[in-house]
Amino acid sequence: MIPRYTRPEMARIWEPENRFRKWLEVEIAACEAWARLGEIPPRSLNTIKKRARFDIKRIEKIEQRVKHDVIAFLTSVAENVGPDARYIHKGLTSSDILDTSLALLMREAADLIIRDIKELREVLKRKAFKYKDTIRMGRSHGIHAEPTSFGLIFALWYEEMGRNLVRLRNARENISYGKLSGPVGNFSSVPPFVERYVCKKLKLKPAPVSTQIIQRDRHAEFLNALAMIASTIEKIAVEIRHLQRTEVLEAEEPFEKGQKGSSAMPHKRNPVGCENLSGLARVVRSNAMAGLENIPLWHERDISHSSVERIIIPDSTILVDYMLTRLTGILRGLHVYPDRMLENINRSYGLYCSQRVLLRLVEKGLSRENAYRLVQRRAMQSWRQRREFRELLKRDILIRKYLTEDEIEEIFDLSYYTKNVDYIFKRVFK
Repeated sequence: MIPRYTRPEMARIWEPENRFRKWLEVEIAACEAWARLGEIPPRSLNTIKKRARFDIKRIEKIEQRVKHDVIAFLTSVAENVGPDARYIHKGLTSSDILDTSLALLMREAADLIIRDIKELREVLKRKAFKYKDTIRMGRSHGIHAEPTSFGLIFALWYEEMGRNLVRLRNARENISYGKLSGPVGNFSSVPPFVERYVCKKLKLKPAPVSTQIIQRDRHAEFLNALAMIASTIEKIAVEIRHLQRTEVLEAEEPFEKGQKGSSAMPHKRNPVGCENLSGLARVVRSNAMAGLENIPLWHERDISHSSVERIIIPDSTILVDYMLTRLTGILRGLHVYPDRMLENINRSYGLYCSQRVLLRLVEKGLSRENAYRLVQRRAMQSWRQRREFRELLKRDILIRKYLTEDEIEEIFDLSYYTKNVDYIFKRVFK
């Protein structure tokens, strides 16, 4: 089942029609190469190029009998071409066609996902600048730490997605290899010229050395790049899920008109989109693990990788395309509540300034250990009694020996925590 948010272009890549078309493209290019070598008469080549086509239903029917997809495909093509079909697949093995065409399909899928990432990064960049001056509480271990800019989290995601873009481009490069070197990869039945010609025509590079197949570390790298993208998507989704919790409610994913959150409770607005993305990330990561397990094969090859790849490569590209598209939509319509962010900052009674108080006391001449002890004592009192931290500091005789009331008030200025945001933005957005 193709997910609703998947682009039609991605779904079409993995449809049988496109897959067989790529097979035929490789086969015809190989025939052209053989003709250049004088091994196929020009008239026969013209016949092949003119008449070569396939019928999916016919292929399925033949495969039921022969139990071999490439043979079924070649038989269907031969029925249309006639006697000159004897030149098709000359000197080749099935994996010459399967692996070379798979590179074309994966490259097409990569190009769409690269486009998806670029669109997502544009949204992240806009959000980063929109919320650059919006103050939120920064948290570590889920606990209030120090205030920060809400825009920085979008800048963080933008930068990370940039690294994912580099990873995917590198993986695209490393799967853009073809192989037409015969049954065990030693060119015993097909000369290297055929491989060079076909790869050049298809804008692929010849695999420098292969067995019957292109080595699966290339495909594992591609799948792991997708898994990294999926994990970043989940990272973003988890943050939104946390921010949407009732106790936090600083942001929430869009809730469309007519949408219902629960069959039992009409008030519910659940982060179902982000939860969906978290779940799908697990599938993509699992597929990456299967890709790693496809690397070791028996001798020149076995086909234990084949059945796996028919699932994990289409599924992972389709899912990542879906996830990127859906996340982009969620972020475009994200509800952000700056007033709630300020409310939450104030819920910890100003304790976020504890480090500033500590450092100021050290500057005044206290040892770090003594300063820490003084500040922590009042911080814990603030927590227990739910009293404002600054007021407790003002009443502390030992602390007041070093800090005036005005100095304490100055410590609680929120702008202190965003003074270098512009510097970070310049580094991220160049």
